[in-house]
Amino acid sequence: MMKIDMHCHVKEGSLDSRVGLEEYISLLKEKGFQGMVVTDHNTYNGYRKWKYELKEKLGEEFVVLKGIEYDTRDAGHILVIMPEGVRMRLLELRGLPVAALIDFVHRHGGVLGPAHPGGEKYLSFAHTKGYFKAPELAKRFDFFEVFNACESAESNAEALRMAQKYNKPGIGGSDAHRPDCVGMAYTELPEAVTCETELIAQIRNRVSIKAGGEFYTKTTKDKMGKANKLLTYSFWFYNQGGAMLRYYSRNQKHRLENPIDPVDPIETIAKKRRKHYQS
Repeated sequence: MMKIDMHCHVKEGSLDSRVGLEEYISLLKEKGFQGMVVTDHNTYNGYRKWKYELKEKLGEEFVVLKGIEYDTRDAGHILVIMPEGVRMRLLELRGLPVAALIDFVHRHGGVLGPAHPGGEKYLSFAHTKGYFKAPELAKRFDFFEVFNACESAESNAEALRMAQKYNKPGIGGSDAHRPDCVGMAYTELPEAVTCETELIAQIRNRVSIKAGGEFYTKTTKDKMGKANKLLTYSFWFYNQGGAMLRYYSRNQKHRLENPIDPVDPIETIAKKRRKHYQS
């Protein structure tokens, strides 16, 4: 059994986060977690902080995995996990349609699923144009986030219904942007993982993954009240504008560069695996 937080934002990668990665790790350890997936908005910068600065300092007793929360053009926020040693440059350029994102991630061995699918309009899959136009796309996701500490009970219940309808694993994540929300939601894996590839295997094999936690009652939505609708509509303009502005960049990256970019040298990965299997 392994307890991890699969939806984490750190200030090294997410501009709206107030908690640094080292503090995030410390707080999760205090709450009995063994790992986390760093899922910053459209960037791997939070994970890079771990890889290049904190990994050697803090050791590998606590597992830090790379992920990303991707802003699609038509289906809200999607959590993406790519295999060990691989990240996609295109995933740091927001605005792909969800159908293209699914094809792209699966083609390169990754898994993906909607974050808070029952949440706010435009941000959450079940309340987006992509879902209303093509609800069958839900069948192609690998998991659903069924417990998000920053969402309401109704939102999480809708997410759970979708996971059950399509027979997909349900994961949990705090979606924490503040220290007092860290670790308020969890995912329990039946077997411990040491890398993204092992986590992907458990998700694909649809093992008995459990999700749960407690609700965070001090969300931006609660504080803003009716003004929260302004934030929601602002996201729509932000995302549509970004999709158009980054269209050329995505095409250039895809045409001129190999989209597979090794994060860890092959020899480092091999050494890590030998150490794991010898223990």
